[in-house]
Amino acid sequence: MPDSLEHGPVTDTLNRLFREAEEADRNLMAQFTDGESSELQIEKAVAEHIAAETRDLLGFYHGYADNFLNVTQEYGRFLYQCARMRGAKRIVEFGTSMGISTIYLAAALRDNGGGHLTGTELEPAKAARARANLQAAGLAGLVDIREGDARDTLADMDGAVDLVLLDGAFSLYLPVLQLIEPHLTSGAAVLAENAFDHGNAYLTYVRDPANGYRSQALAINEGRGNEFSVRTH
Repeated sequence: MPDSLEHGPVTDTLNRLFREAEEADRNLMAQFTDGESSELQIEKAVAEHIAAETRDLLGFYHGYADNFLNVTQEYGRFLYQCARMRGAKRIVEFGTSMGISTIYLAAALRDNGGGHLTGTELEPAKAARARANLQAAGLAGLVDIREGDARDTLADMDGAVDLVLLDGAFSLYLPVLQLIEPHLTSGAAVLAENAFDHGNAYLTYVRDPANGYRSQALAINEGRGNEFSVRTH
């Protein structure tokens, strides 16, 4: 069976992007990793983040236009594994950024024999860079990156969806999921980064089996709010 993560343009592009991400995000990440953060501090930071998104979504994320805010290599490999295990043919990604997670997912689609990934990115400059990175990885033909608010860009979705990655604006996880929900296949995987467990409506929703999911926190990159859900309806 093929494995695009072993060598070639995918591996070369990912290695380059992780180096660029480390440089671009070093100062930003230091703010979150210096010292021990208490549960109260995390809760306060998440609340402030969501409040800022709510006031000015576009302006808030424009301030991070040069930051990757990317998944780790470990989580990227997990995304690839999930897509391969599911035999995914159609994937939706909320929050493309520079395209690192997109490359892992698109590589899995190609190794599954083909498919299509619909990504959505609020910041136009990031969307442009993601497209260039996918081209470098040889995966551009599998991906459509839409620019703008996901509540608009994903409003015309059609067809079945086998896997969803939520890694955009924290406050939009639940509305974006509910927008895609009618298209989810039974057994579809839904992965959410930064789904922090502090009065989170998204977690309340996916952890209630009555809503058609089985869900739990992941130990991978513990502390980053990684939630794994499976559509059961």
